[in-house]
Amino acid sequence: MANEPYKVKFEREQEGMRLDTALSVMMDDLSRSYIQKLISAGNIELNGKRQTIKKIGVHAGDEAHVFLPEPEILEVRPEKIYLDIVYEDQDVLVVNKPKGMVVHPAAGNYSGTLVNAILYHCKDLSSINGVIRPGIVHRIDKDTSGLLMVAKNDHAHASLAQQLKEHSITRVYHAVVYNNFKEDEGTVDAPIGRDPANRLKMAVTRISSRDAVTHYKVLERYGDFTYIEARLETGRTHQIRVHMAYISHPLLGDPLYGPAKKILGIETQVLHAKTLGFIHPSTGEYIEFDSPLPEHFDKFFKWARAR
Repeated sequence: MANEPYKVKFEREQEGMRLDTALSVMMDDLSRSYIQKLISAGNIELNGKRQTIKKIGVHAGDEAHVFLPEPEILEVRPEKIYLDIVYEDQDVLVVNKPKGMVVHPAAGNYSGTLVNAILYHCKDLSSINGVIRPGIVHRIDKDTSGLLMVAKNDHAHASLAQQLKEHSITRVYHAVVYNNFKEDEGTVDAPIGRDPANRLKMAVTRISSRDAVTHYKVLERYGDFTYIEARLETGRTHQIRVHMAYISHPLLGDPLYGPAKKILGIETQVLHAKTLGFIHPSTGEYIEFDSPLPEHFDKFFKWARAR
């Protein structure tokens, strides 16, 4: 087993859950099937005792130590892919990711990702997330465009990861959603977990979920569509897409959570990570970046204003 485990302390929301389920809720990056393999291999301790039983229940206050094995030796090759670099210094890199680009390699998809491009651009990146996700502190969906921060060393990675944990990083998205809002702004405070009926989707649920908070504000109204700003307090998988669909305002073009009908031929969610701000890991100063809206937003605006 590895020397330094990940420490997870269970909260009231995990009371009575199975160990494998509770860990998959608390550790977003690990699938439940992978956690089950770790338990079977004896790589997880609960309250100081090694566990090999997946179904053992956990209680609030219990602490698990997760020992991750050494990463597989996989060759993720640097690739000469254009990067829209917004900011760079010795600690961090901020890039404007295009719609359609996967952030990091996954099974069967080890080429053409943001990581491949970053490896070509940078000689050194943080190693905390292993060989598949070097430098990657947070992710955005393949079909979401916008700003993403990358850590160039482990010190920067630890600092940025802690800021994410404390919800102190500024993450503002712009989106076009269906239907008009009665109010000008509001907050969706609803827990998100894997959809019990469809493992490919996330959903608002009390089962194996984590707290999720999204603040939204209307920027412009277009009758049966609304252009909004969404500010993340938490950062759950598909959070804005799930929360907007939950309040009957699914994102335009979202094939997973929105209407099947296509508008203007748009086939992916109209969602852009527009503003990103954080405390610099070395200087301690707050820095913030903004990126222009991509072409498919302009395409919608021209169509909506001409109606």
